[in-house]
Amino acid sequence: MMKYVIGIDYGSDSVRAVLVNAQTGQEVAQAVHNYARWKEQRYCNATKNQFRQHPLDHMEGLEATVRRVAQHVPAAQIVGLAVDTTGSTPGPVDEQGVALALKPGFEENPNAMFVLWKDHTALPEAAEINHLAKTWGGEDFTQFEGGIYSSEWFWAKIAHVVREDEAVAKAAYSWMEHCDWLTLLLTGGELKTFKRSRCAAGHKAMWHESWGGLPSEEFLTLLEPRLGGLRERLFEQTYTADEVAGHLSEEWARRLGLTTNTVVAVGSFDAHAGAVAGEIEAYSMVKVMGTSTCDIVVAPMHEVGGKLVPGICGQVDGSVIPGMLGLEAGQSAVGDLLAWFRGVLEWPLRTLLPQSAVLTAEQQQALREELSDRMMAELNRAAAAVHPDDSQVLALDWVNGRRTPDANQALKGALMNLTMGTDAPQIFRALVESICYGSRQIVERFEQEGIPIKQVIGLGGVAKKSGFLMQTLADVLNRPIKVAESDQAPALGAAMYAAVAAGIHPDVVSAQKAMGNGFAETYSPNPARVADYQRRYEQYQTFGQFVEEATPPMAPEIEESALQQQHA
Repeated sequence: MMKYVIGIDYGSDSVRAVLVNAQTGQEVAQAVHNYARWKEQRYCNATKNQFRQHPLDHMEGLEATVRRVAQHVPAAQIVGLAVDTTGSTPGPVDEQGVALALKPGFEENPNAMFVLWKDHTALPEAAEINHLAKTWGGEDFTQFEGGIYSSEWFWAKIAHVVREDEAVAKAAYSWMEHCDWLTLLLTGGELKTFKRSRCAAGHKAMWHESWGGLPSEEFLTLLEPRLGGLRERLFEQTYTADEVAGHLSEEWARRLGLTTNTVVAVGSFDAHAGAVAGEIEAYSMVKVMGTSTCDIVVAPMHEVGGKLVPGICGQVDGSVIPGMLGLEAGQSAVGDLLAWFRGVLEWPLRTLLPQSAVLTAEQQQALREELSDRMMAELNRAAAAVHPDDSQVLALDWVNGRRTPDANQALKGALMNLTMGTDAPQIFRALVESICYGSRQIVERFEQEGIPIKQVIGLGGVAKKSGFLMQTLADVLNRPIKVAESDQAPALGAAMYAAVAAGIHPDVVSAQKAMGNGFAETYSPNPARVADYQRRYEQYQTFGQFVEEATPPMAPEIEESALQQQHA
């Protein structure tokens, strides 16, 4: 009997499910569901960098996508499934693990929802964590997080919400990463015994075995007294994504059209699952390129030893491939950066077109949709035709802050060398180049710290759709870049984890070899462009240093005495 697994990938805008042959990785079906409330940007405020998601969007998407793919084979043949999500995307839950936004009185409260990875409302709290970690006299809990804690991560977001919302602070028995909550939802298990994700805890929550798990109670209450007691209501142990979290509950087996025999694997982050599908191996860098980019590297534990790489998003034993060290870096805006520029250009379509006395409402809508659909392809084509010598425009890719190297979410994007002759394709080209220069800084940081990057692999929507960006990246890095074949790589990676948990393959590496889809194409550097980009990269570094020095911190550094007094 053929056996199948389902990988479920939760992105920023939508959820995707793929049904694949558990032995070969051959895709049988896929389905995509866009979040309805998120599409309307409900519970979000971009000017405050507030981005919240309602759990109903996630539950509706889960049911819609899985039911659609599951109908292609008999339910009894679907032996496992796994979920990956964005992160860090934590949310508050009650003692049974029910998300607060699903409970009466909290349905419309953004603080009771999942705080999406790109929500930066916790900048002050991140600054406090970084200061406290270096000054409180105990363990530096940020040392395995690259030494700098980000406002995008678990503890900063929780501290911010409990300070801002007393009702949520009192009602939240615990907090869960999105990948953990969905896995608990599917299994219907007990919150206290539930298996939490190693990759989520290690990379975003300062979990490490050497100090017994999460940061100490003393440290957390020094940061924020309202966090008192939360540590014991969270977790001590963590589990890799190839392990069994449980089986589908009766309710969710019925809702998804599956059976209670279906194994549910421990949850993971989308970038880590994507790296597995991208056939990551020792010292490969897999770039998972979507709204943001996550750069994933794995290395043998015995070769890395006690080496710490500063300025990245953590290094965790087993977070990507069990038995190997997983290292994560990335950029906060890639697809988001290009989409921002498209939105700027579409301003007349949104504001002036509805005022047209010539076109009907239906014609206005059709024209707007047509131009919006064509905009990105035309920008890529026109920007690719601009020779670097014909435009001196330079950009910084920090419109959503800088993730790595050296997290600083207070930074902003910038443009320089604009002239009366500067046009949209030239600006777009500068934005694409800035993404590539930011990527080069990450590669150089790893290699400067003794982690060689032996090959680069791209996957995700941007890697598949923008040949211009990928060729520019190959030229800037001066190394070839493979692009993974799968259109839904994170979902395929989740399916690989599920296949191991279900006993189809003995380990993740075996699942990769059996289920991998290979590579669609390889971009090789153009020698004629390498020198041009080297010069412009040096200008990018100088420009970035200037902007960083001119940018005040979002929250002034708290002096140690003031911090102690605040928490006295």
